[in-house]
Amino acid sequence: MGQYHVAAYGEIPGVTLVGVSDSDKEKGEAVAAKHRTKYYPDFGELLEKVDVLSIAVPTKKHYEIAMTCLEAGKHCLVEKPVCDTVEKAEKLFEMAARKKVALHVGHVERFNGAVQELRKVVRDPILIESRRLGPFEPRVKEDGVVLDLMIHDIDIIMNIVNSPVAALNVIGSSVMSDKEDVVNVQMQFESGCMANIIASRATQEKIRTMAITQRSEYVVLDYTSQDILVHRRASSQHELTHHELKYRQESMIERIFVHRDNPLKLELKHLIGCGTNGDQRIISVENELQSLKVALQVLGKLKPVTLKPSA
Repeated sequence: MGQYHVAAYGEIPGVTLVGVSDSDKEKGEAVAAKHRTKYYPDFGELLEKVDVLSIAVPTKKHYEIAMTCLEAGKHCLVEKPVCDTVEKAEKLFEMAARKKVALHVGHVERFNGAVQELRKVVRDPILIESRRLGPFEPRVKEDGVVLDLMIHDIDIIMNIVNSPVAALNVIGSSVMSDKEDVVNVQMQFESGCMANIIASRATQEKIRTMAITQRSEYVVLDYTSQDILVHRRASSQHELTHHELKYRQESMIERIFVHRDNPLKLELKHLIGCGTNGDQRIISVENELQSLKVALQVLGKLKPVTLKPSA
């Protein structure tokens, strides 16, 4: 993810891209050369020269590096998941508050134009169906599909429903790695809303969709195209003839206008605005932590079955 952050910083007006640091010298130098900036073998040297930075390292290193940056008084964006435990994440936010700096978690889907518009359409959800499927990425070696992919949907759903989780059912399997690769989660909220979340990194097509049922609307969101369709006034009829049973379904479909932009660039602009201009953060610290809490609860209930290839 680091290379995408570098590219996004380079596109933000008023921002000077100071440099990059990576434990892999060859990769670090290649990214720096591509974006005409400097490579720093020691991130501590880079830290002295910046006001704002992104931390895109393996999850197990998040706490150590982020704490060092926060103690130095730097505004930070830490890629999701912010930490591998809630306790570590809370300590980071406590340090950020003590140092009076901005600490944001890299939930880039929050800044997807369609997700922004979704918040204006969804009022009283009854059922949410989320699918985040795609092929296996060998670069993701430490986290399973829950912390790698599903946490995005947990984060969005928690902020849409705005109600505590009452019940949680989880099943999953390991297919491509020794971590969970396919997971299905059923959630029941105290409000009565239900959510069914499927995440897979064993699917040979990239699918990113969310469908929300309300009393008089059916809302379909496509993250990839940043489209929202709202179905209303649905009706269905059937006709039985001598040879076949025919069905007909009709509804009024509204396409919501969505302003499309680079979500990562918008995310970084928000961090910079909060850190340097005193802008109000769009997600409270409490809500920053709730998606991690639920994702870890999912992992706590998960006992993935290892699928064996057929003979």
